[in-house]
Amino acid sequence: MPGSRKGAVPRHRRNPAMADALSACRAHLVHAAIFSALLNLLYLAPSLYMLQVYDRVVPTRGVVTLAMLTLIFLAAVATLGLLDLLRTRLLIRASARLDRLLGGPLIVALLAAPNAAEGQGGVLLREFDTLRQTITGLGMIALFDAPWSPIYMLVCFLLHPALGLLAVACSAVLLLLTVLNERGTKLLVQDASAAQQHGYQMVEASLAAAGVVRALGMQGGLLRLHLRDRQVAQTLQMRAAFLGAGYLTLARTVRIAMQSLALGLGALLAIEQQISGGAIFAASLLIARALAPIEGITGAWRNMIQARTAYHSLLTLFDAGGPPRGQTRLPEVRGDIEVEQLSVADPQGHRLVLHGIDLRIAAGEMVGVIGPSGAGKSTLVRALVGAQVAAGGSVRIDGATLGDWPEAQLAQAIGYVPQEPTLFHGTIKQNIARFRSEEDAAALDAEVVRAAQQCGAHGFILRLPQAYDTRLGWNGAGLSVGQAQRIALARALFGRPRILVLDEPNASLDAEGEAQLSAALAEQKRAGVTIVVVAHRTGILAASDKLAVLREGRLQMFDTRAAVVAQLAGKPAIANEAATAGAEA
Repeated sequence: MPGSRKGAVPRHRRNPAMADALSACRAHLVHAAIFSALLNLLYLAPSLYMLQVYDRVVPTRGVVTLAMLTLIFLAAVATLGLLDLLRTRLLIRASARLDRLLGGPLIVALLAAPNAAEGQGGVLLREFDTLRQTITGLGMIALFDAPWSPIYMLVCFLLHPALGLLAVACSAVLLLLTVLNERGTKLLVQDASAAQQHGYQMVEASLAAAGVVRALGMQGGLLRLHLRDRQVAQTLQMRAAFLGAGYLTLARTVRIAMQSLALGLGALLAIEQQISGGAIFAASLLIARALAPIEGITGAWRNMIQARTAYHSLLTLFDAGGPPRGQTRLPEVRGDIEVEQLSVADPQGHRLVLHGIDLRIAAGEMVGVIGPSGAGKSTLVRALVGAQVAAGGSVRIDGATLGDWPEAQLAQAIGYVPQEPTLFHGTIKQNIARFRSEEDAAALDAEVVRAAQQCGAHGFILRLPQAYDTRLGWNGAGLSVGQAQRIALARALFGRPRILVLDEPNASLDAEGEAQLSAALAEQKRAGVTIVVVAHRTGILAASDKLAVLREGRLQMFDTRAAVVAQLAGKPAIANEAATAGAEA
């Protein structure tokens, strides 16, 4: 094949999770194919029964023969029904097994994807469900039955060559219609699927900000936008559906016509005494059975295209996952951070947000990150904890890159407070404990309470209806912004991490909360924890050892707090926000 590489590894084998899941389902599909073979042999029973009744029973008036033939026929039909049920159950179990084996790795890959925050997860999960449902659908059964169509044609040839040629001609016409259907609807179905996914994504984004939408009176404008997106998707779907329905109707019409023509041809051959009377009806049944899988494939072609698109989307997602994380547990984290020529692009990859950042933070140091809005401060701290993929350079913890650390070990050693609290649906205890479930429940509870006490959240938690067992809505619904920020702080302190990375942790805190935060940071500093803090309200940076000043994605200054303050005082051209931050610090 031109352009192919000898020995190239199939795409699905490049990802262990995908390869293992498909291999595990292969046994179900093989057994389903075996049952399909037995089924299609038994589908010959009605034709053979009809032949024997018309050619042997009726001429001889053999009642006993009829009874025995009927018993054999009923046994064959009962076995056929049982095999059909087993085949369907096998396909359902294959779908369930695929979900069980691939569902977890898929969600992990979605969470690790660079565009995870863009709302693609729900769309890809729906595509995965489309793929699973196609496995148990009529299209898959038709594919299993299709290889047996030539067998029925061969039997037609055995009855008479003219009947065999008619069966071949009918199959050729249906295959041509299937090919035309594929060529005509493939791009339409793909475009419709992409438009529908875009519509889902936009609606999910609006629902996530429903409160803001209502408060600003944006329902009308967003409604028109979403309806326009749905109209575009629906128009493409209708075009694909109309075209597919036309081919399906034509295929069904051809199949009915050919089946009836088989009766006419059989009658002509019987008149000329070239076949028996029973062969007239047997030929009609055989041709119908030979054409059924092809007609089934034509009818299910749209779903099969969607499943194929979903399959390639999943492969693309797994291919984008990057190299696997390290698996060897390294020595416990001390807290040294090295940033080497770090560059980070925006989510679309159009421009760099950070340019060649170099930092060295010793274990136990507290570093404040300041600068004007849009300087790249949040992007920097997100890259430090691995929440942002680097376009170039690296971040090292104790000399090892983030990818060299086992994910669980590194996550346990890092406490991170994002700019938005980002709480999840669950209890306050689950959110603080990072949804961990450990065998020692008492120890887990004690650590949750300790983390909450350390940041001053314990008091207000006890005043909630169910205290630590109070259930939160999505994104912390049920708490004020300040309370949600304290819960996020407690979550960062949970497990006694060796590195704390805080992105504007005092943005929504009152004076009392900020004082408790400063006390908590001082305690962490005494314990030798490495602390990196982004702040606009810089009272919490008074205890920092160093300051880093970012401007337009570049590191403008990085020195001791006193040195940076002195430099800022002599450089009024620096953004007023950074200068104010340095003066307060």
